[in-house]
Amino acid sequence: MAAALWSRSRSGSREKRRTGDEALIRALYEEHGGALLAYARRLTNDHAAAEDVVQETLIRAWKHPEALVNGKGSVRGWLLTVARNIITDRYRAKAVRPAEVAESAATTPVAKDHADAVADSMLVMEALDRLSPDHREVLQEIYFQGRSVTEAAETLGIPPGTVKSRSHYALKMLRDLYRNTPEPAPLAVVKEVAV
Repeated sequence: MAAALWSRSRSGSREKRRTGDEALIRALYEEHGGALLAYARRLTNDHAAAEDVVQETLIRAWKHPEALVNGKGSVRGWLLTVARNIITDRYRAKAVRPAEVAESAATTPVAKDHADAVADSMLVMEALDRLSPDHREVLQEIYFQGRSVTEAAETLGIPPGTVKSRSHYALKMLRDLYRNTPEPAPLAVVKEVAV
């Protein structure tokens, strides 16, 4: 039946061909759609994927009408072979890709590439080297050692007001350094220290 529809659909105007193509696909689906869907569902164990396979099979039948001529074997056999090949191709493509992991509260998000963190830390160390030793010591105590203004003052043996003043001017110098560079590097935001 499909071959007869196909031979009729290729003769005549473009509109007749389009109508004939639609009739061919409709006839193929009516005659073989149930068997194709059952076969694809059995191979994929997924109804939605099986429907996609049936649709792709019918598209390939539409693109290769010469295979539907009765002289080359059964139409259903050709359609089932095409469906099996589509499913095989999908499994092979899926096997090549890394496994997909569903996002959930239990899975942690993928971390940023550590190369960026290394580059950022190198930029910070380079910038700290440009500061005076007094300013560098204050920032190291407050930001790298995690000390409060009072603790940093005790460790360095200077008044807390001096720690605040030096940290303020050190951060200002760092900001000025990065404003004057052509492309400012993404630097961790360093806030002013408050008591």
